[in-house]
Amino acid sequence: MSKYSKEDIIRLAEEEDVEFIRLQFTDIFGMLKNVAITSSQLQKALDNRCMFDGSAIEGFVRIDESDMYLYPDLDTFEIFPWRPQQGKVARLICDVYGVDQKPFIGDPRYVLKRAMERAKEMGYVFNVGPECEFFLFHTDEEGRPTTQTHETAGYFDVAPIDLAENVRRDIVLNLEDMGFEVEASHHEIAPAQHEIDFQYENVLRSADNIMTFKMAAKTIAKRHGLHATFMPKPKEGVNGSGMHINMSLEDATGRNAFVDESDSLGLSSTAYYFMAGILHHMKAMTILTNPLVNSYKRLIPGYDAPIYIAWSATSNRSSLIRIPSSKGAGTRIELRCPDSAMNPYLALAACLRAGLAGIEKQMKLPECVQGNMFIMAPECLEKRGVERIPETLGDAIEAFEHDGFMRDVLGEHIFIKYLEAKKKEWREFRAQVTDWEVSEYLYKY
Repeated sequence: MSKYSKEDIIRLAEEEDVEFIRLQFTDIFGMLKNVAITSSQLQKALDNRCMFDGSAIEGFVRIDESDMYLYPDLDTFEIFPWRPQQGKVARLICDVYGVDQKPFIGDPRYVLKRAMERAKEMGYVFNVGPECEFFLFHTDEEGRPTTQTHETAGYFDVAPIDLAENVRRDIVLNLEDMGFEVEASHHEIAPAQHEIDFQYENVLRSADNIMTFKMAAKTIAKRHGLHATFMPKPKEGVNGSGMHINMSLEDATGRNAFVDESDSLGLSSTAYYFMAGILHHMKAMTILTNPLVNSYKRLIPGYDAPIYIAWSATSNRSSLIRIPSSKGAGTRIELRCPDSAMNPYLALAACLRAGLAGIEKQMKLPECVQGNMFIMAPECLEKRGVERIPETLGDAIEAFEHDGFMRDVLGEHIFIKYLEAKKKEWREFRAQVTDWEVSEYLYKY
């Protein structure tokens, strides 16, 4: 059942003195876009008559087929609490449609909706709870972001050591004003690094929340004179920022389908098959969960990020998938490799479809790996059949390019556009001469 009707939104806009409405959507690279309208155009927007130039959005359409329409999801109407209380600003998250009034195949939100429909056909709802990590850095005199910070705080530290406690609290309070249920927030391991965790929601709501959270964090940090970045590894020598994804399936009765109290781990065969599917397809979908050249600077030994395709029956944080200790309705699996730069619609669609494929094919889950894999000999892991996740964006491209399953998940349009863009990114990076190369080689050769 819908939260709002068109009439509800028009009434709320009038009662709350909303002057501007942002019609938001996301491109295939996870960048939030919007068209801003005044309240006088709200009825037109709610009637799905707001048009934009799709050729201006990278990865969308050619210039000769550029007209596209924004169809607002009425349940996403929210008023930004950080904007002025007179002449307020609200937003609606939109689906992208073509002139034929059909969903645009290049809309990441549509890709996720297709995956959700497949889950529904199998009798499931996919629930997701993200753990969002980010850095808060100073800006320079011109307001541009730097990687500088004055603080030296670490994991779970409090003020006055944690200099950004007030900023993090401000972000949380604003998110709660927008209907978020925030489970926890705290300082992370690296100086200037923070984490905010959300209560699990259905996967579409969670993906929308991730996009909203990034926008809110950047906006509120700027009001405090700081820059919030979701770059996976902005500084060498410290932990990078991940986005661990807690996942579970809900069956038609509303019960957690991952629960089986008779199992030694409290997990159902559905949970085991779902994990097997993710592990089986992990190499090919790493380019979606870890989309940047910089993503792979985080996925190295010694920085609390997984590097091996394995699962653990305990809360082992060196595993790609770990089983958190909570049981019963809270039973879930946690995928630990994704980072905060991912497009949540595409990455979560891939995770869901991979898990569903595991269930459909009753894939056999590899033997669990106990202990700290960061200190295990690679030869030992190789003997046990444990593979490494891609080490570079180039490796991820290679795993993705010839994978028919990922092509089916994303659809031909996004698959090709995404692959072309990532190949270009990798070529450009490989052409760069880095400071490390100059300092390492210039005086020797």
